[in-house]
Amino acid sequence: MSSRRRVVVTGIGMINPMGWDVTTVWSGLKEGQSGVAPTTLFDATGFPTRISAEIKNWDITKAVDDGEQHVRRGRHTQFAIAAATQAIEDSGVLDAISDPVRFGVYLGSGEGNQDFGTFSRMMTAALSSGDYDPKRFIAAGIDLLDPAKELEQEPNMPAAHLASRFNAQGPNFNCLTACAASSQAVGEATEIIRRGEADAMLAGGTHSMIHPFGVTGFNLLTALSESNDEPTKASRPFDAGRNGFVLGEGAAMVILEELESAKARGATIYGEVAGYGTTADAYRITDIPPDGHGGIAAMRMAIADAGLAPADINYVNAHGTSTKVNDRVETKACREVFGERALQTPVSSTKSMMGHLIAAAGVTEMIVCLMALRDGVLPPTINYESPDPDCDLDYVPNEAREADLKNVLNNSFGFGGQNVTLCLSRFNG
Repeated sequence: MSSRRRVVVTGIGMINPMGWDVTTVWSGLKEGQSGVAPTTLFDATGFPTRISAEIKNWDITKAVDDGEQHVRRGRHTQFAIAAATQAIEDSGVLDAISDPVRFGVYLGSGEGNQDFGTFSRMMTAALSSGDYDPKRFIAAGIDLLDPAKELEQEPNMPAAHLASRFNAQGPNFNCLTACAASSQAVGEATEIIRRGEADAMLAGGTHSMIHPFGVTGFNLLTALSESNDEPTKASRPFDAGRNGFVLGEGAAMVILEELESAKARGATIYGEVAGYGTTADAYRITDIPPDGHGGIAAMRMAIADAGLAPADINYVNAHGTSTKVNDRVETKACREVFGERALQTPVSSTKSMMGHLIAAAGVTEMIVCLMALRDGVLPPTINYESPDPDCDLDYVPNEAREADLKNVLNNSFGFGGQNVTLCLSRFNG
């Protein structure tokens, strides 16, 4: 371990339902606020779930100086541009890069906008003769579809736009491993720097699935909360009354740098990416194995990669989705990893406040961990009212708490069985 390059975080940025910058979001989380409300991005009347955690009144022209250039970009790309611009400006890294090939981008981003109106008109044309006619469907598509908007649907587009915006000519990747995507992006970007293939990486994720297809899919999986009458109380991780997660949206970005170059230029260092663990359940597509073996292995791998022991971990930012199965199994996994210290290791889920940002969730929660390390504050799990016998850890219920933090874990577990754990450490020079 002593010979590998160390990787630190020197810039952060985020856009999510709690606010348009890190300071606002972190303040709201410490106060136990909620970003959940009735859905307005589409007419959700008739859907079992009619609530979500939206970014309200979004306007890219108010988020970045050159926003007019990006009004035709996908919603996910706009979020990415705004969050990345914050991280870049926060870090000052562009002034230190002499060779743009040594600066890369690694994102965990989802699909872009879905044009439901045009698709409906295409289907109407295809059915105009009574039976479905694929030739009419194709002809209508050629006539109606906007090529630029179609291109913006691709998950790789945010990474491409960011590379162009910041002249990042180095490694450029996008992974879409569901809810683990942006944590995996951070982990893999860290490995690129460790191996010496780049000196700095812009890493993170962006996603919005608050659209009819996204909500329909999760409703069919019975994964979403249907507590429509009390939106702010719908997401209740680890609580006995939890009944599903709340869909959110947003983006978060970090600047990762090789330690010595960051120190040489006097960069602000938020923390170190000390460990990275990634596994696959190899079990079922949407079900978590009851014994939690994938999550257990990812946590142990991240702790070992950091050169630490379970007793060195002071806090876990849980995947904590507010579904019956996830919270029970993640609790079991934490018990297995921390053993006798499990009850003394605080675990909380900030999804209780901002919803589940899917591909952008992991890196968003990573930044929350960095703020916790900086300020010595544990963010709470709100809406924790009724204990569940299967979820018996310290979930920092309802109110933030001061704590002496040195090493923390961030869990991200995704559909498909992907598991990622990041170990973040306070930097002491």
